[in-house]
Amino acid sequence: MKIVVDDLSGPEIARFLQDHVRQMQSVTPLESKHALDLDSLRKPEITFWSVSDGDTLVGCGAIKRLDAAHAELKSMRTRPSRKRSGVASLLLAHILTESTRRGFTRLSLETGAAEFFLPARTLYEKFGFRECGPFAGYRPDPNSTFMTRAL
Repeated sequence: MKIVVDDLSGPEIARFLQDHVRQMQSVTPLESKHALDLDSLRKPEITFWSVSDGDTLVGCGAIKRLDAAHAELKSMRTRPSRKRSGVASLLLAHILTESTRRGFTRLSLETGAAEFFLPARTLYEKFGFRECGPFAGYRPDPNSTFMTRAL
């Protein structure tokens, strides 16, 4: 598998992210949906990576710079047919390494609190993330779980 910084200009990643946003809308109340659309992911404070296996896009993830020491993990997604095949673990390890290399000392995230998001929360816990309070303008929300980890 290959992980590359993606400029979000290709049609395949656009479709992949549209599917992500649609899925989040189907399982999360609108007021609790924090998935970023394509234009929001193109902002300069965001670095976006895609994961390919041969010619197939199998995953993506991003970080958003919050300040000099703190970044937020965004847009983690694995192609449904590739779930539990190591894509997310490979990408998350890469993002943690890159975040440390860029000088961040903390990486935080928001994910859903519903049962649907249990595999994601389990993955994040495996990588050392622990629950925390809201950060970076988020508000307490029964549909959200906030997690963080020191780098």
